Amino acid sequence: MAERTEQRLEDRVPELEQLERVGLFTRREVRAVLRKASALEYKIQRRALRKEDFINYIQYEINLLELIKKRRARIGYSFKKDEIENSILHRVHCLFNRAIGKWKDDVQLWLSHVAFCKQWNAKHQLSKVFSSMLAIHPNKPALWIMAAKWEMETQLSSESARHLFLRALRFHPECPKLYQEYFRMELMNAEKQRKEKKAFEQAKMDLGEFNYSEEILSGEMARIIYREAAQKIKGVEFHLAVLSIAKLFDFTQDLQKEILERAVTDSVFSLQSKYADDPLTWDYMARRELELGSLPAAQRATKQMKVSEMAQREERCCAVFEEAVRAVPTEDMWKCFITFCLERYNRKTNSEELKQKRLERTLSVFSKAHESSLLPEALYKQWLQLLLESKLFETATEAAAAATERFSQSVEMWHMRLQVLIQLKSDCVTQCFEEAIKHVKSKGSLPLWTLWVEWSEGTNSKEDTETLYQRSLHATTPAESVTMKEKYLDWTYRNRGYKKVKKVFTSMCENRPFSLDFFRKMIQIEKEQESCKMIHLREYYERALREFGSTDSDLWLDYIKEELSHPQGKPENCGSIHWRAMKMLQGDLVEDFVSKYTLLQTGHL
Repeated sequence: MAERTEQRLEDRVPELEQLERVGLFTRREVRAVLRKASALEYKIQRRALRKEDFINYIQYEINLLELIKKRRARIGYSFKKDEIENSILHRVHCLFNRAIGKWKDDVQLWLSHVAFCKQWNAKHQLSKVFSSMLAIHPNKPALWIMAAKWEMETQLSSESARHLFLRALRFHPECPKLYQEYFRMELMNAEKQRKEKKAFEQAKMDLGEFNYSEEILSGEMARIIYREAAQKIKGVEFHLAVLSIAKLFDFTQDLQKEILERAVTDSVFSLQSKYADDPLTWDYMARRELELGSLPAAQRATKQMKVSEMAQREERCCAVFEEAVRAVPTEDMWKCFITFCLERYNRKTNSEELKQKRLERTLSVFSKAHESSLLPEALYKQWLQLLLESKLFETATEAAAAATERFSQSVEMWHMRLQVLIQLKSDCVTQCFEEAIKHVKSKGSLPLWTLWVEWSEGTNSKEDTETLYQRSLHATTPAESVTMKEKYLDWTYRNRGYKKVKKVFTSMCENRPFSLDFFRKMIQIEKEQESCKMIHLREYYERALREFGSTDSDLWLDYIKEELSHPQGKPENCGSIHWRAMKMLQGDLVEDFVSKYTLLQTGHL
């Protein structure tokens, strides 16, 4: 093992010598790179290999490449890339190959290698990576699509992309996404060839040597793909997805017409078959009414006629939706209906009459869905916003109360209701808060307590607010009480002064858990005092280090800085603080601390 490691380290020597010779790195930096590389090499030669060791090694090499790139740009030196960068790139590819050979099932590792190849323009290597990855993971359509897109967009090879899509469809013959991307690729290829042909014709060049197939130029290949897919994939969703792709290209009018006709046929069939309860099918059939039966441009001369025609089309859409919610009384169906109404309401129009109609229709649909107990939880907030904008305050209050009655354990619903009551300056806010706390569980109730204390700060007396803060510390879960402790500390300092905040801090320190910000806030409060005492700062830092000394190197550095800069500080304590930090910190935090401490000593931090 040692021999192999030493051999790999010796292989690095030429590139490191070049780095020093051309002035990209100093001798000291070269030695540091060699030491780090040696440590990383020995880690990946262990008997029990760890994926993290390979990842750390790869990341180190990538960082090294980035540093070299920046140094080159700074000094304007662009030579010797074969001896320097190419050597490092080859090593990174070898590391990826070793890691992937050990952990073949880790897709993220494969994707990291792909991303690295793309970043450093390693096209030949990337082709091999895709080939190996698809051989091991043929059951993931997204990987086939990624490889085909790369062939089409980067390699400009439509033949290779087509070959990959055809192979993918043998493994996934009924995957809608594969068909959609294959369809898109053929249309992109057609558009590219049409532009090329047009450019050659404008330049009056002979097209004899270029073979432009009319089938490809007219989008016939995409039509074949669509027809084959339509036989295997049922439901209107696929047709709509393909139609949206076809609309991106200006030469696909006939193809769009065919897709639309087939979509309508499928929709009608779906409504008469086992797909009759599919909300998406009904949604498509309803929205289609917007595009049907429009008057010729000559007959829509006046603004009023245009508005009238749009109102009629929207009414036809709503008639289909009304039929849909009767046939399929589900939350998803009502959601489609409401989404359509909100989209129409949010569309800009100069007609106040049309806007008012849309508002009334939307509010009516919201109300009907609520009365049917089929209004989804997520849509109650939009309903209330609309009611408040329309100044229907009483209705908004009733709707909010009904929402919390239906979803009595939902923190979001209670939060929404309370916001409405606070906005309307209702007298029953406190009662509603009490009711909310009774219904919801302690876990997750933090938003309610936060809202309550914030409202109390501006409304109630200081005594009532303080009682509420103390109550929140016991009512929330330990993890959520951390936030309330920070807010309580901040409020106490702002409203009760320094002496009181010290007492509150001491009392709260008896109950874990804490956050680092909790201690930092108290340190900041102490530093804001005219007679800031180092003995108090030491107490707060020591408390903080007991909790976070093993996970935060900056805390140790701040403590050292305080001892050095404070008038009452003791610089002689810095050595013992440094020693304790080295003992307590874990992993890479030790190295981070040493680096920053060195900068501090030299006056650079």
